[in-house]
Amino acid sequence: MKILGITGGVGAGKSTILAYLEERYRARVIQADEVGKMLQEPGQPCYLRIAQEFGQEILKPAGSIDRKKLAAAVFTDEKKLELLNRIVHPAVKAYIMEELENEKRKGEVPFCVIEAALLLEDRYDLICDEIWYVYTEIPVRMRRLARSRGYSEEKSRQIMENQLKDEEYRAKCQFVIDNSSDFVEHTYEQIDKGLTEHGLL
Repeated sequence: MKILGITGGVGAGKSTILAYLEERYRARVIQADEVGKMLQEPGQPCYLRIAQEFGQEILKPAGSIDRKKLAAAVFTDEKKLELLNRIVHPAVKAYIMEELENEKRKGEVPFCVIEAALLLEDRYDLICDEIWYVYTEIPVRMRRLARSRGYSEEKSRQIMENQLKDEEYRAKCQFVIDNSSDFVEHTYEQIDKGLTEHGLL
């Protein structure tokens, strides 16, 4: 069973690609960010450590982690951000590895897809057979982020500046999907071509 990694900057439209792979090809899609959220729920592996390290002030009255307060706590403190990453990232990768083994054992899906903003930085290339980069022109990303998340241009640029540059993605990935067009069929055609030519089907 092949494992495909999908990465790209904020606002690139990775969710469009993931939905197509899941619906059209019945791929198992695992999103690292969603796994991270799940692992921070009460009773899950990361919850207790985060509560111990960051204190009661980042908890909601019912006891779950207030993600907005946690984000605010690490936003301007690099050491706290590193601490949070040390707690969450290894747990996320361990969970994903276990899920991949489960899928291999069951043999019910044609391939698995892992999506993460930090796919390259967290060395998921050692797990994946290929990494694909979702490229989208910056003005298009700006418009999409403003529409879908209500981000200001300044906020979008700030996030983009902290992510890998286009040339870095291209140098480390085996295939590039240009998702700049408003016609989603153009994106689908590229995915179909990539899967066939790269032997993932």
